[in-house]
Amino acid sequence: MQLKRVVITGLGALTPIGNNVDSFWQALLNGKSGAAPIKQFDSSLFKTQFACELKDFNIEDHMDRKEARKLDQFAQYALVSATQAVEDSKLLDSNPNKDRIGVVWGSGIGGLKTFQDEAQNFFAGDGTPRINPFFIPKMIADIASGHISIKYGFRGPNYVTVSACASSTNAIIDAFNLIRLGKADAIVTGGSEAAVNQMGIGGFNALKALSTRNDSPETASRPFDLDRDGFVLGEGAGALILEELTHALNRGANIYAEVAGGGMSGDAYHMTAPHPEGIGARNTMLAALEDAEIKPTDIDYVNVHGTSTPLGDIAEIKAIEAVFGDHSYKLNISSTKSMTGHLLGAAGAIEAIACVLSVQNDVVPPTINHFTDDPELDPKLNFTFNKAQKRIVNIAISNTFGFGGHNTSVIVRKYK
Repeated sequence: MQLKRVVITGLGALTPIGNNVDSFWQALLNGKSGAAPIKQFDSSLFKTQFACELKDFNIEDHMDRKEARKLDQFAQYALVSATQAVEDSKLLDSNPNKDRIGVVWGSGIGGLKTFQDEAQNFFAGDGTPRINPFFIPKMIADIASGHISIKYGFRGPNYVTVSACASSTNAIIDAFNLIRLGKADAIVTGGSEAAVNQMGIGGFNALKALSTRNDSPETASRPFDLDRDGFVLGEGAGALILEELTHALNRGANIYAEVAGGGMSGDAYHMTAPHPEGIGARNTMLAALEDAEIKPTDIDYVNVHGTSTPLGDIAEIKAIEAVFGDHSYKLNISSTKSMTGHLLGAAGAIEAIACVLSVQNDVVPPTINHFTDDPELDPKLNFTFNKAQKRIVNIAISNTFGFGGHNTSVIVRKYK
């Protein structure tokens, strides 16, 4: 069958460095760090006492307080970013067939704060099971797509993908496939996460996954730097409106970029560590290139997973060198997690948005906090250290990898 073309017609972002797409993008270009001491709880007894939290965000500016109390933070963030994207797309202005508009969302954890609070309340009591009736619907990861569809009456495909930090890229790829197969005209996709709480910080500390650079939070996320010591936990959401090209053209939609292809793979190696040779990362990029029917030499920019972990950064660069060969030296490579922190299941969504805006504006956001070269990394590679770089960006690829060995890559290109 003839596959349909899929374009991006709306964006929404709620991030530690900006509460909408414009402020997020400008902060990326300016190399702004979102890391700071944690404000949501007393972290003084934790090994890590900082995170990339949302700034100046009050959910009551976006919804009624009574309604907000029925939602975990991750679902609140989902609704805020999805609302931005729907409004940006003007999708509803043309009175579309809502039976053919879906929601495919991603979240790696879901309602962690809700689970923490309810368990804490139960064990602090006398053992009588007084459980909030909203406990289950607040906690389950799929509720985010449910709330978005309920708000707008979108009755097309509706579900949430869960693949740890690859979740929202999986969601974008699924949305892309559903539309190009003719199963929907448009889909709200993306991801959200809200794990900056005691169990989130404590759990990742127990894994020794987080940076403990408490004396300098803003420089703690330093992908590819010799002294990197773990990732910085972030929170927030990103949303994209994916739409079938003819449907978008018929309603005169503004088109940001085109989704060209997606790839997925498994490491089949370890619960939390990447394959040391980056085999899964290599395979997912190759799958995405094949799906998009483009050559490695067509890629201009790689937004890497780049979490600032000792093992992960090395493995991903090995994969890039295996896929791109000599073209590796002509690429711009950057990790926007150096600024946003790691949004877990929402990472792929905000990083896909960064790629879309890079393609649209012909500029690559930087990898900040580079101080010391790692001798295991080829110094001739262009990691876009510390400052944004102007260049023609026709095609960009975004990589996201998750615990369990889940690997995803999505490719976006200029719409022509």
